[in-house]
Amino acid sequence: MEQRRREQSEFIERVVSINRVTKVTKGGKKMSFSALIVLGDAKGRLGYALGKAHEVADAIRKGLHIAKRNCFSVPLAGTTIPYEVIGHFGAAKVLLKPAAEGTGVIAAGSVRAVCEAAGIKDILTKSLKSNNPINVVKATIDGLKQLRVKIKPEAAQSKGDQTNGS
Repeated sequence: MEQRRREQSEFIERVVSINRVTKVTKGGKKMSFSALIVLGDAKGRLGYALGKAHEVADAIRKGLHIAKRNCFSVPLAGTTIPYEVIGHFGAAKVLLKPAAEGTGVIAAGSVRAVCEAAGIKDILTKSLKSNNPINVVKATIDGLKQLRVKIKPEAAQSKGDQTNGS
C-alpha cells in the first residue's frame, strides 16, 4: 500500500481543461464531462489522456488512469530539449525551441502544463493557428515524440571496435 502511494506521488498531475458536453436525445439532454489530463514525473516521462464521465471527479480519475498507461519518454538535453521542432495536430501547430539555462518555461496554458510535467525547465514555445487546448496538447506531444537523441560518433565507433575485436 505504501509503495502505491509513493508511486502516485512521483507523478505531476495537471488538469488542463474540463469541458461540459451534452448529448441531446429523444428524452432530453444528457450532461457529461471530459477532462484533459497531463501526467509526468519531471524526469522525462510524460503521458496525457482525455477522461470522460458523468461526474467531474470520475472523468479526472479515468484520465489519470489512461495517462499512466500511455506514458512515453522524452529525450532531454540537460534542462531543455535537444533541438527545435514543430508539432502538428489538426489545425494546431506548436513551435518548441531549446533555451539557455535559466530562461524558464516561456509557454502559455496547455503547453506549459506539458513542459512542466515532462521536466523541461528551459524552453521557448509558440502556439500557432489554434487555441483549442486538446489540439494544442496533442500538437505539443507530437513535437516531443519527434525528438531523437543523437549518438556521438566516438561512442558509436567504440561500440563497433568492441564487436569487431572479438
